[in-house]
Amino acid sequence: MWAVQALKRASWSPYATGAAIGVLSWFAFLTVGRPLAVSSAFVRLVAWIESILAPAHVETTPYLAKLNPMFDWEFFLVAGIALGALAAARLGGVHGRERPAGGRIAEAVFGGFLLMIGARIANGCTSGNGISGSLQLALSGWVFFLTIFASGVAAAKLFKKEVR
Repeated sequence: MWAVQALKRASWSPYATGAAIGVLSWFAFLTVGRPLAVSSAFVRLVAWIESILAPAHVETTPYLAKLNPMFDWEFFLVAGIALGALAAARLGGVHGRERPAGGRIAEAVFGGFLLMIGARIANGCTSGNGISGSLQLALSGWVFFLTIFASGVAAAKLFKKEVR
């Protein structure tokens, strides 16, 4: 029952959560031979929809044709992330007045959409590079992590509000 109690906490241990992501990453490498990735899932979904509505366009667009539009494990990983976030919010006691207003949800979805566009322009997301890249001991993954932690500490000091 300790696992259920841990899931019901308002916040989770970053160490346990990081370890779980690491185990999931190893599992991805062992089973499909590729790192965790989510930004490609959205492009594949769009390519799949386009293959239904305009198949000739997908076939003549090298990038879309290369993607092999399909629902693969990455698509279900994205769905699992969304469902996991919903489950975590519910188990952690986010309900009633604590629930974000509709406008906040719309802002979060719009922000996520902009992040996804940036990830695709950059040919992948930086957090995926940090997680999967550092697990592969890639220099770019470690540089990303050091940069993100340093900028996070600087931003926290700059915007920190005293909590009483």
